[in-house]
Amino acid sequence: MKEFETYILPNGIRGIHRQVRSGVVHCALVVNAGCRDELKGEYGIAHFTEHALFKGTKRRKAYQVNCRLENLGGELNAYTTKEDTTLHATVLRRDFQRAVELMADVMFCSTFPDRELVKEREVIADEINSYKDSPSERIYDDFEDLMFKGSELGHNILGSKATIARFTSDSLKSFVHRTYTTDQMVFSSIGNFSVERAKAVVERYFGDFEPMTRGFERVAPLEYQPFNEMLSRHTHQAHGIIGARGYGISDERRLPLALLVNILGGPSANSLLNIELREKRGLSYNVEATYTPYSDCGIVGVYFSSDHDNMEECVGLIEENIANLLRKPISQRRLSIAKRQFVAQMAISMESNEGYMLGAGKSYLLYKDIDTLEEAYKKVMSITAEDICRVANESLTSLSRLIYKR
Repeated sequence: MKEFETYILPNGIRGIHRQVRSGVVHCALVVNAGCRDELKGEYGIAHFTEHALFKGTKRRKAYQVNCRLENLGGELNAYTTKEDTTLHATVLRRDFQRAVELMADVMFCSTFPDRELVKEREVIADEINSYKDSPSERIYDDFEDLMFKGSELGHNILGSKATIARFTSDSLKSFVHRTYTTDQMVFSSIGNFSVERAKAVVERYFGDFEPMTRGFERVAPLEYQPFNEMLSRHTHQAHGIIGARGYGISDERRLPLALLVNILGGPSANSLLNIELREKRGLSYNVEATYTPYSDCGIVGVYFSSDHDNMEECVGLIEENIANLLRKPISQRRLSIAKRQFVAQMAISMESNEGYMLGAGKSYLLYKDIDTLEEAYKKVMSITAEDICRVANESLTSLSRLIYKR
C-alpha cells in the first residue's frame, strides 16, 4: 500500500498527499528550478526570486503576504537549491485552504515591485557577508565550483553583490516565465483529510493557471578533472574537503554510495572517520562525509576542520581510510551494523511530517514515484559488501582536495 496518493491537475501540476492523524497540515509547492537553470549574467537570480516572491502580489502588499498565515499561528517559508525552489507552509488543519490560496497567489501573481527589490538586495548582501564569514559553509561552495567548473552547477546559490545589484522586476519575471512551468511543479501535502479533499482545494486555487511546458533541457556537466587546491584564508582553523564526483539521483548505485558515505563519516559517533580523527587522536572536532546527488551527477566529499598544525595528518588519515574501503569489502558484521543504523536514521527522519512531506515532494518531482519506507528498507538491506566496495572504487579513486589554510 502506497503511503502517498497522487493526482494531476489539467494544467500539468502534479500532486501527492498523505493522510495522517494530526491537527497540523504541512504542504509545499516544489518547483524544478534552481540556480543551475540561471543564464550567464543571472547568477543568484533563482535565490533572489525566492526572496522576492514574498514582496507583494496583484492582491497583496508585502506585509499582507507575511502576516496572512502568521496571524493564524502558521508559517510560510521558502528555500532554493541548485536544482529546485520550494515554497512551504505549516498551518492548522482548518487553515489549509488559506495556505493553498496564499501559495498560489505568491507563486503565480507576484509583481516583484522595484521599491521592494531595493530593500531585498540589502538583505541578500548581508546574507552573502554572513556566508563569507563562515568558512565551514563557504568551502562547500568553493569545492563544488571547482568540481563543476565550466558548467551550470559551478556557481553558488547566492550569487554576488554585483550580480544582484543588476536584477530588476523584469529580470525576475523573465526568469519565472522561463523556469516556473506547470509541468515542473509538484504540490505535496500531509494532513488529516483525504486525497480527494486535497486535490479539490489545490485545483480550486492552482487549476485555473495556464499550462506551461519547459522549453529547455539541462546540460550535463563537463568531464571531471581532479584538482588539489590550497587557498589562503584568515581563519582560526584549517578547513578541508576531500572528494570526487558521485552518481546522479536516478542511478541505482546511489543507495549503496549513500550507505558507504554513512559508514565513512556519517552523523553517528561510530563512523570510521569520527573514530580515527576525533576519538582516537583528538585531531578534529568536526569531520563528516556527505553525498549530494543531482539529477544527472553528484558529489561526494569529506569535510574536516582542525588546528593548522594537524591538517596534513588529518588529510593522510582520511585518504588512508578511503583507501582501505577500496582494497577490500567491509566485514559482514560491520555491514550488518551499518545497514541497521542507516535504516533507523531513515525512520527517525521520517518522524517529522514536514521533512517527510518535503522529501516526498522532491522525490515525486524527479522520479514520478515514491518508495514506501518498507520498500526503501528492503533496498538498503539487500546491499552487499561487494556493492559497497564497487561503488567506492567507482566514486573515490580520483580524489580532489581543497584546503583553507593561513
